[in-house]
Amino acid sequence: MPHIRLVEIDEATGLLKEEYDAGIARAGKVFNIVKSMSLRPGVLRASMGLYRAIMFGPAGLSRQERELLATVVSHENDCHY
Repeated sequence: MPHIRLVEIDEATGLLKEEYDAGIARAGKVFNIVKSMSLRPGVLRASMGLYRAIMFGPAGLSRQERELLATVVSHENDCHY
């Protein structure tokens, strides 16, 4: 079975710790989808920036419509995130 090493919260330092702290502030926890990028903190930061731009930036869809769209796509992809 494939295995991805995940850096746990208590192991995180520097940029990764900043991203984990932001995740905790945002959601009260660090989701495994975030931890899956823990070996590449710069990639994690860029990915979170893209997410924020898509979900919170100016767009033709409201914030609620974007969340609904994300939920429907996740459901169709059988993804609980």
